[in-house]
Amino acid sequence: MRDKRFIAEHRGGPLKKKQHCQLITWACDCADHVLPLFGELPDERLIHALLTAREWAQGNASTGDAMKASVAAHAVARESSYPASRAVARCVGQAVATAHMADHALGAAWYALKAVNHAGQSPDAERRWQDEQLPPEIKDLILTARKSRKI
Repeated sequence: MRDKRFIAEHRGGPLKKKQHCQLITWACDCADHVLPLFGELPDERLIHALLTAREWAQGNASTGDAMKASVAAHAVARESSYPASRAVARCVGQAVATAHMADHALGAAWYALKAVNHAGQSPDAERRWQDEQLPPEIKDLILTARKSRKI
C-alpha cells in the first residue's frame, strides 16, 4: 500500500508542491553523491536525467520530460555490467521519477545505499550523509517512511 503522505495535493493528497520539489532535489543530491561510483565518465543520459529533475523542481520541465529521462536512466542500468554502476543508474532513474510519484525519492536513496555497498564503502556513512541533507520540512516524512519500509 502506498504511503498517502507522498501523494501530491493536485492528486488529492497532502503533499505540497514545495515539499515535492524538496523531495526531488534531495533525491538528486543522493544521486549526485554516488554518481562518481558509476565509473570514470558517467553516461550522458544520467547527467541529462539529473538536469531534467532539477529543471522540473524549478518549474522548467514537465513530468513527461522527467518520465522519459527516468526511462533512459533505467536503460543505462540494464546496459551496465557492474553492480555499482547499475545501482547508480537506478538511483538516478528513481530520482527523476520523483517528479511523477514523490515516493520514488526513497528509491533513489535506497539505490544510492546499494551503490555504495557494491563499491565496498559504508552504507551507514551514506545513510548519515543522506539524512544530513534533508530539509527540515521533509525530514520526518523521509525518516518515518524509511523506518516503515526498513530502508
